Amino acid sequence: MSFDKKFFNDLFRALRNKNYRLFFYGQSLSLVGTWIQQVALSWLIYSVTNSPFLLGFVMFAGQLPTFLIAPFAGVFADRYDKHKIIIITQVVSMMQAILLAIFVLTNHINVSILIILNIILGIANSFDIPTRQSFVIQMVENKEDLPNAIALNSSIVNGSRLIGPAVAGILVASFGEGICFLINAISFVFVII
Repeated sequence: MSFDKKFFNDLFRALRNKNYRLFFYGQSLSLVGTWIQQVALSWLIYSVTNSPFLLGFVMFAGQLPTFLIAPFAGVFADRYDKHKIIIITQVVSMMQAILLAIFVLTNHINVSILIILNIILGIANSFDIPTRQSFVIQMVENKEDLPNAIALNSSIVNGSRLIGPAVAGILVASFGEGICFLINAISFVFVII
C-alpha cells in the first residue's frame, strides 16, 4: 500500500464503523444547517429590530440555558439512553427551526418570538451537545478508532463553522432568512434517521 493511500485510510479510519459513519454524515449536514440558521438569525434580529443591543440580547437569551443547564445535562446524558436524548433534542431543534421559518415566511415575526424560540433552542442544545459528544464513544466498535472518531467529530464541528456561514450569506442574499430556517429544519432529518 502506498503512503498516500495508507495516510488517507488512517485519516478516516473511524468511518469504517457503520454507526459512526452514519452519525458523521448526518451530523455534518445538521451542523452546517445549524450554522446557516445562526447567521440568518443574527441577520433577521438586526433587520427586525435595527438594534445592536437586541441582537446581543436575543443571542444571549439563547446561550444562557446552555450555561445554566449543560452541567446537569451532562450527568443526565450519562444516566439515560444517549440515542433517545439525541433524537428528542434534534426533533425539538427541528420544530424550533420550522416555527421560525413559518413566522418569518408569513411575516409574523417579532422580538418576543425570537427570544422565546432562541431560549427553546438553547435548552435543547444544553442536552444535545454533551450527549452528542459522549455518544461518539458508543458508536465506535473498534476502540482503536476512537481517537480518530473524536478528531473527525471535531473536524466536522469546525468545518461546519466555515461552510455554514458562507452558505447562509448566499441564501439570505438570494432568498431571505426563512429559507435558511427551512434548510436547517431539513438538516435535522439526517441525524434523526
